[in-house]
Amino acid sequence: MGNNAVAFFNTFVSYLVVYVVFGACIVAAVFAGIAVRKRKNAKEEAASVTETKADETEK
Repeated sequence: MGNNAVAFFNTFVSYLVVYVVFGACIVAAVFAGIAVRKRKNAKEEAASVTETKADETEK
């Protein structure tokens, strides 16, 4: 009975570590995606402002 409990505990801890690592990767991917999207939105906004100013100077 003692060996089975130790084996179960080892397996449980092993799966728990894998779960935590996957969770950390998911969280990092979400934050990276948010950062990339914010950067893209800022770049598009800057291009839009530049186009608007260029159009105004042509008139």
